[in-house]
Amino acid sequence: MTITPYLYYEDLPAALQWLADAFGFEREGVAMTDAEGRVAHAAMRFRDGIIMIGAPGPAYRSPRRLGGATQSLYVIVDSAEAQCERARAAGAKVLEEPNDTDYGHRRCGLEDPEGHQWYFANEL
Repeated sequence: MTITPYLYYEDLPAALQWLADAFGFEREGVAMTDAEGRVAHAAMRFRDGIIMIGAPGPAYRSPRRLGGATQSLYVIVDSAEAQCERARAAGAKVLEEPNDTDYGHRRCGLEDPEGHQWYFANEL
């Protein structure tokens, strides 16, 4: 089974650039545009995983504007430390500094500019 998260961003072009800079995600495939020529849907790859990203309608409110997260993503990486430092340099809010968990991962928690929460972990 493959699970592909689909995230909404109010500023999709900015999110695409930020996710590449902060997390090392790479564009996947061709972005789709709306009738006005704005990017409305895109995909990004991280190793063998893909996330889809869309620009929602005007009624949408990002987690930041809602005042709280509605979900989080958990991504396995080679180094939670390195991922945290890269994201911090790109302006991520650090929710949790890299630390060892009871279940055998070293994990950090980060928040992107629109309030989506991301956790990056490596096995100990």
